[in-house]
Amino acid sequence: MKQHILPAVRLTIFCIFFFCGAYCLLILGVARLAPNHGKGKTLSANGRVVGFALVGQKFDQDKYFWNRPSAAGYNAAGSAGSNKGPSNPDYLKQVGERVDSFLVHNPGVRKNQVPAELVTASGSGLDPDLSPEAANIQIKRISSVRTIDESKLKSLVESMIQTPTLGRPYVNVLELNLRLDQLK
Repeated sequence: MKQHILPAVRLTIFCIFFFCGAYCLLILGVARLAPNHGKGKTLSANGRVVGFALVGQKFDQDKYFWNRPSAAGYNAAGSAGSNKGPSNPDYLKQVGERVDSFLVHNPGVRKNQVPAELVTASGSGLDPDLSPEAANIQIKRISSVRTIDESKLKSLVESMIQTPTLGRPYVNVLELNLRLDQLK
């Protein structure tokens, strides 16, 4: 029995030291070599930090591009999905209300044209990106509120599209709205 317990205790102590100490320091060291020293990409406007590029922000004014809804209230410390399945009646009611609200604020858009990502939260509740299609469907609303030509907004969206090596093209909503505020 002693021959089994002592190696198990030694292995446990080693794993605690390695995974709680050495491994964490190794990952911290790698992060320090990354851009911005592992602190994330911050975005600034008028000399002050307005948010992180990888964390969704709440935009609900008609003059801005809206992003995905958040089940976490856009709180990065409490990142979470709603854990409600697609057949949950409460979830379906909530999505229906979001669709109705989107249609009220975007006249001319039909119910079947509303991108799902604009009415459903992501798994983390903090997705900062939209598909180009979800951004483009909002152009008419923003154009009428800001009295900016739709073609100018379309060009802005196209200039902000990022295409990863793997995956679908996307637009970062915070970066897009910061650039939108710079338009005259």
